[in-house]
Amino acid sequence: MKRILIRSGKSPFRVATPTEFIQQDLIGTNTGNLLFSDSAHKMLSAPDTEVTSNGIRTDPSARRAAEINERYDVFVVPLANAFRPSFHASLDRLSTLIEQLTIPVVVFGVGAQAPDDYDTGWLDPMAASVKRFAAAVLERSASIGVRGELTAGYLNGLGFKDVDIIGCPSMFLYGATFPEIRTAELTAASRVAVNLSPDAIPVGDIAGIARHAWEHYPHLTYYAQNTDDAELLLWGDTTPESGVTDPFPRHLTHPLLRENKVRMPLDPATWIKELRDYDFAYGTRIHGNVAALLAGTPSVVLTHDSRTLELCRYFDIPHRSLADLPADTDPRDLYENADFSAMLKGHGERFERIVAFLDRNDLKNTYTHGDGGAAFETRMASLDLPASLPVWDGSDDGQLRYRFSRLREQITAAGERTREQARKQAKENKDLRAKLAAADKRAEATAKQLDALAAELAATRKSLAAVDRRVTGIDKRLLVRLGPALRRRTRKLGGGTKD
Repeated sequence: MKRILIRSGKSPFRVATPTEFIQQDLIGTNTGNLLFSDSAHKMLSAPDTEVTSNGIRTDPSARRAAEINERYDVFVVPLANAFRPSFHASLDRLSTLIEQLTIPVVVFGVGAQAPDDYDTGWLDPMAASVKRFAAAVLERSASIGVRGELTAGYLNGLGFKDVDIIGCPSMFLYGATFPEIRTAELTAASRVAVNLSPDAIPVGDIAGIARHAWEHYPHLTYYAQNTDDAELLLWGDTTPESGVTDPFPRHLTHPLLRENKVRMPLDPATWIKELRDYDFAYGTRIHGNVAALLAGTPSVVLTHDSRTLELCRYFDIPHRSLADLPADTDPRDLYENADFSAMLKGHGERFERIVAFLDRNDLKNTYTHGDGGAAFETRMASLDLPASLPVWDGSDDGQLRYRFSRLREQITAAGERTREQARKQAKENKDLRAKLAAADKRAEATAKQLDALAAELAATRKSLAAVDRRVTGIDKRLLVRLGPALRRRTRKLGGGTKD
């Protein structure tokens, strides 16, 4: 039995509640992470193979490294845009763990994040960390699997040549086959799904594009993907009372949230299932659109950086540059100009590349060595996975106990923080009072010294005055005594002088 440990938020077979997803952050801040890790899990579920989820957080301790070395035969690390400044510390922790492993370590689909002009200059400050990570991995595997040509070129430039372009595992959820993309005629009655990224706001008017779709397509649904979105849907906010608004849908005052047209997918299986009921999907989220494509729903990516553009180019996914799109962009125009033929035609060849990568790294896959994922799908079908999270309307949706319990914990934690801060402040005040008392003593002693010095100075001045008076008296007496003699001498000298 080959035992594979995979880095993922959770196992595809774990049925978690919406509140567990949020409390434990099982999606690693973004549901898209589960889409590619679930696909990798399925792909690696070959005969005589056991795949175990490690969780999304990295424990780089020597104890954990020893456990992994003892219990597993290989560590598989599916990654997304890991070469980015905000992932710098996480990448270092991962490197620390890998450097302690004696088993093979295989990296799936890692990417470098850059603007859509592919300029990686902003990654220079973390170049040493990327080199450390790549070196650690390549000491334990034959090659690194990357998203596309940008990341391959980036690693080549850092001196690493054993790099295979394999794209993202998410596109291979069904192996060498890819679902046929349904055709549709978009009308006002069509069901449209949109996905949006807050970090795309500086690139183009994504909020305006979403608003235009909301105004013209009554059956529009916004599929959010971040933990922050899940928190908003579960808890709500006070913006209806405060009146705070934002053109991007992140407050309850936004029309999409007011009308309960926002969903937060938790499990990829239910996410894909729900998207099968839509006629078209589009937006800035690469995995939001991949989920739609895997559902057979036509989808167009609005690219805004290299992480989306790189995958679109590699997989020939229809895409448009967000920066070039006006706010009144109509989903129908995006759909009518989309061509899915290259994506479907090239899928088999791209699948062969990822299989070659797996073979190169001594990993079997269920599609060429097993049942094609049939047992995996059968097991998934038997699970009662949660549907996407809707906007909470304030009623008892079964999560009230969690909300009250969490509020109590937060209040208790806040109270403890307040008490700890008070204890810390009291100690600081005590220390300050001690320092002030010591300073007062020093000041009192200094004052006494100053008084003594002042008295000594006054006495010295008095002594000097007395000396001065005595000197002055002596001078006067000398003049009285010497004066007549000096005058006689002067006259004598004057009288003895002749012309």
